[in-house]
Amino acid sequence: MNATKTVAVLAAGALTLGLAACGSDSDGNGGAAGGSNYVTTRSSEPQNPLIPGNTNEIGGGNILDTIYAGLVYYDKDGETHNDLAESIDLEGDKTYRVKLREDAKWSDGSPVTSKDFVDAWNRVVEDSMLGADFFESIKGFEEGKKLEGLTIEDDHTFTIELDQPEADFPTRLGYAAFYPMHESAFDDLAAYGEDPLSNGPYKLAEWNHNQDAVVVPNEEYNGPRKAQNDGIDFVFYAQTDAAYADLLAGNLDVTDAIPDSAFSTFNDELGDRAVNQPAAIFQSFTIPENEAHFSGEEGKLRRAAISRAINREEITSTIFDSTRTPATDFTSPVIPGHSDSLKGEEVLEYNPEEAKRLWAEADKIAPWSGTFKIAYNADGGHQAWVDAVANSIKNTLGIEAEGNAYPDFKSLRDDVTNRRLDGAFRTGWQADYPSMGNFLSPLYSTNGGSNDGDYSNPEFDALLKKAANAGDVDQANAIYNQAQEILLQDLPAIPLWYANVTGGYSENVDNVHFSWKSVPLFHEITKK
Repeated sequence: MNATKTVAVLAAGALTLGLAACGSDSDGNGGAAGGSNYVTTRSSEPQNPLIPGNTNEIGGGNILDTIYAGLVYYDKDGETHNDLAESIDLEGDKTYRVKLREDAKWSDGSPVTSKDFVDAWNRVVEDSMLGADFFESIKGFEEGKKLEGLTIEDDHTFTIELDQPEADFPTRLGYAAFYPMHESAFDDLAAYGEDPLSNGPYKLAEWNHNQDAVVVPNEEYNGPRKAQNDGIDFVFYAQTDAAYADLLAGNLDVTDAIPDSAFSTFNDELGDRAVNQPAAIFQSFTIPENEAHFSGEEGKLRRAAISRAINREEITSTIFDSTRTPATDFTSPVIPGHSDSLKGEEVLEYNPEEAKRLWAEADKIAPWSGTFKIAYNADGGHQAWVDAVANSIKNTLGIEAEGNAYPDFKSLRDDVTNRRLDGAFRTGWQADYPSMGNFLSPLYSTNGGSNDGDYSNPEFDALLKKAANAGDVDQANAIYNQAQEILLQDLPAIPLWYANVTGGYSENVDNVHFSWKSVPLFHEITKK
């Protein structure tokens, strides 16, 4: 995303939603008043108000996915199914006709219409929200303007005309940026984001900033994701250790994160309630393009040296007890098209001698000075691996390297988004939809909505466009892998490892399943 991209709607914070006053106590335990039948789950304060097109982090995204419904949704295995769409038909080679279910309603009983989708999508692009780049494929895309390719035919029918054929476009439509918004949203988006109407399986009942958010079943939702419980209490924890302790004590029902201190024990402690399965999650850290010593040829040499200086095998084995797998690319092994033999992938292998040689070559251009820092949020269980990565760099290259701890995800993301951070910072990706393009375009395309390092390479951008225009998914994936070989040369981010979803649940709940992208299927969980 361009450094100047701002969203008029909001006030910002990384992980903030809000509503009523009451809820969990100060140490993150408990939940909203009257919530004894709620399913409690570990979460974090969303960065922004609950505007679908302006959310690109997990804390806000998980809540959005419960209170909104899109045209399609993804099941446990990442397969796409209709939700509010009755049909999505291709007419010609680049126009889709969407027919909405006529029984789809908002939580106030009003119908969900074509206009709710079209107005919401246009507003995302007009206001240059974080999800604006997801609409690049639609005819007439230009940030600050309405989309030319959207046409309303009637209350339940609209068409989407693309600039070019794109094999995976319908798959994208389950992502939050493509959710509709009620017509009342557009009078005051900031206010609406604090207390939105719902068209999904749940509706927002409470949002106690920095404490919790409670959603309860939306009686007007008649889609395939009907709630099987009395509601979900998203409890915002400052530390994963505290969440895990509450899980063991029976004070928390579900966690999607196990602290590193428990990696060697959680399987025994939870038994068949432990979760450890592959997921579409990629971990990295990003060195901004304008960071001193990291631009041009000097920067390319130093990025490669730092990557070569990291002992990924040792860190994933000792810190993560093999719940992580060293990365060989910028995507995920669970995504179709993944390859572990790309040209240039050796830059991700630990090689101290080569790391030192590359660093020395960079020093010939401009001598290094200062401390290499990696910023991270302390509430996400990252300290151990950041310290290990920093020590590996320090010991290999003979420079000062250390972690730069932020107290919470919100404060880190605020500084990243507003370009106030000096040094590298923790990054990664949890897939929005099951496609290689979803890992590559938002993070590394020029002005991509999550391109926080401000990377730009016209050759890479051209390959992304070519992949999107491919005749089928297999052809697209081959081109995406060509694009990745450019990333392996430029290293706009330093790939570290792929994450399994490691989590668990208490004895108080049943039917707990984690999806392909590591998120519990909240609507399926039942209380005992």
